[in-house]
Amino acid sequence: MLWTKQSLKDRIQDIIGDRMLIIASNREPYVHIHKEGKIEYIQPVGGAVTALDPVMKVCKGTWVAYGSGNADKEVVDKKNEVGVPPDNPKYKLRRIWLNKDEENGYYYGYSNKAMWPLCHMAYTRPAFDEVDWAYYKIVNKKFADTILNVVGNKKAFVWIQDYHLLLLGKLLKEKNKNLLTAHFLHIPWPNTEAFRICPQKREILKGLLANDLLGFHIRYHCANFMETVKLEMEARVDTEKTSVTYGGHEVFIRAFPISVDFEEISDAAQSKDTAKAVKKLKDEFSINDGLFVMAGLDRIDYTKGIIEKVRAVDRFFEKFPEYKGKVLFIQKGGLSRMHIPEYKNLNEELNGLVEEVNWKHSTEKWAPILFIRKHMTRKEIIALYKIADACIVSPVHDGMNLVCKEYIAAKKDLNGALILSRFTGAARELDGAIFVNPYSREDFARAIKKAIELPRAEKQKRMRRLRSVVKENNIYKWAGKFLEELKRI
Repeated sequence: MLWTKQSLKDRIQDIIGDRMLIIASNREPYVHIHKEGKIEYIQPVGGAVTALDPVMKVCKGTWVAYGSGNADKEVVDKKNEVGVPPDNPKYKLRRIWLNKDEENGYYYGYSNKAMWPLCHMAYTRPAFDEVDWAYYKIVNKKFADTILNVVGNKKAFVWIQDYHLLLLGKLLKEKNKNLLTAHFLHIPWPNTEAFRICPQKREILKGLLANDLLGFHIRYHCANFMETVKLEMEARVDTEKTSVTYGGHEVFIRAFPISVDFEEISDAAQSKDTAKAVKKLKDEFSINDGLFVMAGLDRIDYTKGIIEKVRAVDRFFEKFPEYKGKVLFIQKGGLSRMHIPEYKNLNEELNGLVEEVNWKHSTEKWAPILFIRKHMTRKEIIALYKIADACIVSPVHDGMNLVCKEYIAAKKDLNGALILSRFTGAARELDGAIFVNPYSREDFARAIKKAIELPRAEKQKRMRRLRSVVKENNIYKWAGKFLEELKRI
């Protein structure tokens, strides 16, 4: 069966019954900002938001998230709620407010200085600070109190997202045992040797084990989690049922590879609005029809392999100078977590490296790398996918990565090649990509050459296969299978 927006809509009531559906995440799906004297909204980048917004439009629940926009407070009602999407509301967004100390300790501190590097094999040392941990607990409780207020005395299914809210399941269950809770981790789960250094490991595991269902992108992460529990907790680990029983409560562990709204992106890529955006970007970036365009779209983060990508482009032009003036690499880099020194240093290193590579290889009328920092609308991103003859997705470690799946969905004309890191969850699904080890400049440079020189028939064959996989394993299948699993439990 091919899951679609309509099939999920038809079956959602049968799956969740008379329960409310609540999603809890740190990042909100829509951010209201002041711009030129008016209030506008933007959609932030990130896998969780990209994936879950189309699901919520179908399921019509309440999304609870931290309100981060400078105009967020001006558009909510007395309950701190607003209908979204703003131009055609389909569900409610309940915003939670954090002061600067809470944001700094919970988000920049424990979430992103401790848990993020701990879970990613990117060789960045995690920093565990007691004050950050205290704020992490405070904010998790704030989320719990808000959700319990939204639920009241009704039945509800609470779907918790990612590493910012690892304690939330336990906090909710302690107050309301009738709640069904599930937690999906959008990042990898580390092996036991890595996780054991965490000073708060038992509290985190207790928080997760209180849920009814735990989801990871791939089975490897499920296995890592279960091995961690076996080592650290007095719990019964059932490898046949893939479940853990702790304190008399059983939680089931499952793999659910997340995806994108294939049909929506594919259709949008063919629209007149996208065609106009394509022309505008080509004019803005001086892209002529003879140029081979490679694109990368990433947050500026040490896990995304952007430095490795730029060095590979440098090596490509060293090895194959005949391509100078014929190939352009466009990197969209969204600023991220600049309050954290590692991110600030990465941004500065990236600036210097791009300048160095451009100076080294550029001619009078051409430079090899175009580095875009401005916010791009959804329409512009899809237009960039359309323009790109190849997309480079090169994380050194990633739970899934949805950029590669979005690129595939946008390539209805089959005119594109995907260069994909082996160290992404997506690499296990996307047979047809050109796989690379981002740590090997030589390997990476050869992969770039291969993507450029791929015969048209072979390129189309690969893209047809990739599109078939993403079309079948779309976001609605991910959501439907997750909710069906919870119903079975």
